[in-house]
Amino acid sequence: MRKNTKEVDYTERLQTLGGKKWKEILDVQRPYRWNLKRLNPGKTLEIGCGIGRLLEHLPKGSVGIDHNPHSVEECNKKGLTALQTSKFSKSKFAKKNTYDSILLAHVFEHLNQKDNIKLLNEYLPFLKKNGKLLIICPQEKGYTTDQTHVEFYDFSKIEKLIGKFGFVCDRKMSFPFPRSIGKIFTYNEFVVVAKKSNE
Repeated sequence: MRKNTKEVDYTERLQTLGGKKWKEILDVQRPYRWNLKRLNPGKTLEIGCGIGRLLEHLPKGSVGIDHNPHSVEECNKKGLTALQTSKFSKSKFAKKNTYDSILLAHVFEHLNQKDNIKLLNEYLPFLKKNGKLLIICPQEKGYTTDQTHVEFYDFSKIEKLIGKFGFVCDRKMSFPFPRSIGKIFTYNEFVVVAKKSNE
């Protein structure tokens, strides 16, 4: 039976994965923080912020949203600005053309294409007209490690999906290692930076 990302056990899983002592000692998140910073996201709306692993390293004024109330609570405990998706639309943070970037890190693969289209339709209006869409998805090995994953997204599939909204890829990379490593290394990611086409 497929688990879902809205329950407390998913929040606990994120905490367990991120809280392992050896990961803290080796600071395994450092390259990912560095990569996020060099994408220069500016004020960001992070959709699917989880327990705030990336949100806590985004610039001031950034806001996270997640449908898991337990994860949102963990973000708030850290002093981060995070809301449940059901509460975002009526909040003071839901202003159109406000955010420099919209970040979806490890979100697309949890949904089918129809639901991803619905998601983008709902939140893209909050992005500035010249803003960036930042998409991060796991590669093959990473995709297999989570029972809540629904659909695999590679560069081609990501670009095709965001192209439906007039976005074109400005930059794409396999991170932190070359693309071939993604078949054996759990934490290799597809990273796409996209902007609205001028055409």
